[in-house]
Amino acid sequence: MDCAEEVALLRRELHHLPGIVELKFDVMKAKMVVDFDPKQTTASSITAAVARTGMKCQPFQDKAAQEPWWQKHGRSILTGLSGLALIAGAIAQSGSVADFFRALVVHEHDHEAFSALSIGFFLVAMLCGMYYAAPKAIQSLRRFTPEMNALVAVSIAGAVILNEWMEGATLAFLFSLAGLLESWSMSRARNAVSSLLEVAPSEATVLHHDHEHRMPAEQVKVGEIVRIKPGERIPCDGVVREGESHVNQALITGESVPVIKTRDSAVYAGTINGDGHLEVRVTKAASDTLLARMLRMLEGAQHRRAHSEQFVERFSRVYTPVMFVLAILVAMIPPLFRGDAWGESAYHGMVILLISCPCALVISTPVTVVAALASAARRGVLIKGGVFLEAAASLKAIAFDKTGVLTTGSPEVQTIRTMDGLTESGALRRLVALEQRSEHPVGHAIVRYARRQGIQPAPVTEFRAVQGRGAEALVADEKFWAGSHRFLHEKGLEHDWVCRQVDDLEDAGHTAFLCGTEKVVWAVVGLADPLRAEAREAIAALQREGVEHVAMLTGDNTPTAKAVGEQLGIPDVQAELLPEEKAKAVQRLRERFGTVGMVGDGINDAQALASATVGIAMGRRSTDVALETADIVLMNDDLHSLQFLLRHARRAASVIRQNVMVALGLKAVFLALAFGGAATLWMAIAADMGGTLLVTFNGLRLLRATR
Repeated sequence: MDCAEEVALLRRELHHLPGIVELKFDVMKAKMVVDFDPKQTTASSITAAVARTGMKCQPFQDKAAQEPWWQKHGRSILTGLSGLALIAGAIAQSGSVADFFRALVVHEHDHEAFSALSIGFFLVAMLCGMYYAAPKAIQSLRRFTPEMNALVAVSIAGAVILNEWMEGATLAFLFSLAGLLESWSMSRARNAVSSLLEVAPSEATVLHHDHEHRMPAEQVKVGEIVRIKPGERIPCDGVVREGESHVNQALITGESVPVIKTRDSAVYAGTINGDGHLEVRVTKAASDTLLARMLRMLEGAQHRRAHSEQFVERFSRVYTPVMFVLAILVAMIPPLFRGDAWGESAYHGMVILLISCPCALVISTPVTVVAALASAARRGVLIKGGVFLEAAASLKAIAFDKTGVLTTGSPEVQTIRTMDGLTESGALRRLVALEQRSEHPVGHAIVRYARRQGIQPAPVTEFRAVQGRGAEALVADEKFWAGSHRFLHEKGLEHDWVCRQVDDLEDAGHTAFLCGTEKVVWAVVGLADPLRAEAREAIAALQREGVEHVAMLTGDNTPTAKAVGEQLGIPDVQAELLPEEKAKAVQRLRERFGTVGMVGDGINDAQALASATVGIAMGRRSTDVALETADIVLMNDDLHSLQFLLRHARRAASVIRQNVMVALGLKAVFLALAFGGAATLWMAIAADMGGTLLVTFNGLRLLRATR
């Protein structure tokens, strides 16, 4: 399956089978996904239905089995035989190859007599050239659904009837050559994408006490220790237990420079170890590694088609029948109303039939989109579909979460102020009991601080997270809570001392975090989260790229948020927002600017990510919810990738426009030649072949992602 027309053929054949729920097609992988009711139909029925189209199918595998020799080389051999037979027939008829080319370029309608030898060679050229297309053509004609294979078959038959043996043979050879080149170009695109699937090693070296052994990577359990030798690919996600080495993780994060990994450093499956030995404790099963999730997202991206791709398919469904009717009229009207020769008019009708094939137009967008998705993934930018690539090209506004996105996401405790009579250690024991269960960076900072102080958490029961506010639980049989200033206000525990502490911390640019019981506030914790080194330049770069509006949406307090906004040059700062309020803020931006991107990393950003035109998650720190909700994931956690994303998306949109213009322009030129009587059958197929190759290779240029 190399062409969108074959997708249409499969849809028509399978759509009416009983029990078919949904059909999905991935031309780049030659894959069809069928969702069906096994009570109404079977896999063998589906296979038989595919066979009726003239195609064959087999169960899909990410790593394809070794192709049979003929399946791998048959198309090339038959195309070569078709070409040789064509030349032999031309020499037998014209006496030289030069006369053969002259006869093709200067098309004459005197229908010379062909020798039996030349006709034999031309028949061989036709049979070899149409070997792969004939079954599809027969099925298409049987169902009265005109497509390229049928059009070519009809044209060759017409050429034979009109005694244009050499032209019919040339048409068969060129069509076979077009199929060979199309198959080769699509194979190149497939290999570029599937190379991502072949990077994770299939085996791992697992340590067991005093010995080690090799085992399949998918069988390695969480908690086991694997040893990675110099130059090996890392088989699992994990944390370095022992050793030190530089690791090339360009596949996952797009970083061009290897990263030093020491004890407690995170490593990812598929990345390449440098010149050191590492022992890694596995933290994720093979099916749940960052690479596996990345590939699943990329897999799903193939089914989320760009609007331009959907438009082209809708256009071609109307365009092809209209051109088919036009070709019939061209073949019939001149003889009926002007007395022209039927043979010559039929010939012109066949030329228009071939020129009208929308193959180049239909393939122009999917090749470009898949190439763009694959190259972006190599740069650490995972785009979950062509529709989101297209939307990213037109973003007018971008909103950012603060913590973990514009800041490092690693705040540190600066000070702890307790109420009179309450000790810092007592407050910390209760506080860390709650925060050790938290995914929020503030919670992690408090846990790190308590551990450095040697504080052990108190026993805790009935833990409950309060989204966007904090958490609470029973500690020593008393309800204890921890969270934001908003949570304090809801508890009704604000008083002068607490308000003064909060104001002092926020004026200093710190985030205030509070804790206490239902009756009294125990402590006010001041934390500071440093800005990302690249944040200011990344935002300035977005503004240079034409983004009209940049906003910051955060649940943090207003003074701290405004201080961060001033440092980064963000004029629109909205603070103290709950998750649903962030989503509403994004909706207001969409009403104002039309297309809005939202960049976030936490559970509390999920609603805002879903509300944006394009939701963008930071890959390394993002929660699973944020990663699943987002439309685009920055696997490298680098804000500079946003500028790359905009440029790459705009470049892809430009290439799509170029391809559509080339496809339609070539059709227009050759149709004009056809109506002027200057086009021939071989020129028609050459135009279609040339157009298809042009748009394919133009789209494949996007495999070379630029900064």
